[in-house]
Amino acid sequence: MIASPCNKVCAIDAPSGQCLGCGRTGEEIGSWPWMPDYERQALLALLPPRLAALERRGARSPTRL
Repeated sequence: MIASPCNKVCAIDAPSGQCLGCGRTGEEIGSWPWMPDYERQALLALLPPRLAALERRGARSPTRL
């Protein structure tokens, strides 16, 4: 089983709908426990670019997390 990317920084960015801590949407967070590993792996691959986009936009600062 692939562990959750949650880092206990749970705040949703309103414009993107993504968590500022892990980069997942609320729907993805809610469905994580039921996702098969292949879906989790695919989602994990999407998170670094999402988090980078939040940082570029100034919505997320890695020094504050």
